[in-house]
Amino acid sequence: MTTKIAIIEDDQAISQMYRIKFEAEGYTVETAENGKLGLELVEKMRPNIILLDLMMPIMTGEEMLALLRKTDWGKDVKVIILTNRGEQEIPDEVKKLNVAAIILKADMTPRQVAELVKTKLAS
Repeated sequence: MTTKIAIIEDDQAISQMYRIKFEAEGYTVETAENGKLGLELVEKMRPNIILLDLMMPIMTGEEMLALLRKTDWGKDVKVIILTNRGEQEIPDEVKKLNVAAIILKADMTPRQVAELVKTKLAS
């Protein structure tokens, strides 16, 4: 069975860059550009892991994650936060929502992110 990744990110260039990288690695990838669409997407798709931006229009990643964690399926799915905010700027509420990792976009290449995803999927 193919591993499914959902990328919830409002910056299309970033979203596509990760989509291309993960599809090249053999994953099935779906994207959404805000938390509202992201929540709908993951409910249908049931991905193995979610890459989630925090700062998005309509519904933030924070709001989406809080709602996701209240669902039976979503309470345990692996979520990696993909953000430009520094670690200190990320609210404690987000960290309490069982996040697998927090990535600072500027600090990691798509290859490094792909490696981290592999590690988290294996754990």
